[in-house]
Amino acid sequence: MDAHGNINGDVPFADLARYVYLLETGVPIPKRPRKDSPLLGVHGGRAIYLLYNGILGDKRPAGGNVLTNAVLAQLPTHPDGPGPRGIYGEACRLGETTLKRAGVTFRQIPYSLRESQA
Repeated sequence: MDAHGNINGDVPFADLARYVYLLETGVPIPKRPRKDSPLLGVHGGRAIYLLYNGILGDKRPAGGNVLTNAVLAQLPTHPDGPGPRGIYGEACRLGETTLKRAGVTFRQIPYSLRESQA
């Protein structure tokens, strides 16, 4: 984080992914985060995703840093089948009803990185 509470733009995806996973689960990420997938892993039946640095494309909302219907549809499926998903991202353009129906808990970065969610 910089002096203003924002994520330093030089932080690589893999480093932030490790931090998010640890914050969300309380345990280290079991394997090296893939540079081409927002799915970090599954812990306790919950799939954890990170939308950061254009992991799904560029940095515009349509590119994947903001959770939209199109981005949600593009995310890798929960590896264990239907199940809860925790998604960290810059912003969310989906309503509570849509999130609940999709089994998604959205956490906004950088704000949700300040305290444990586990």
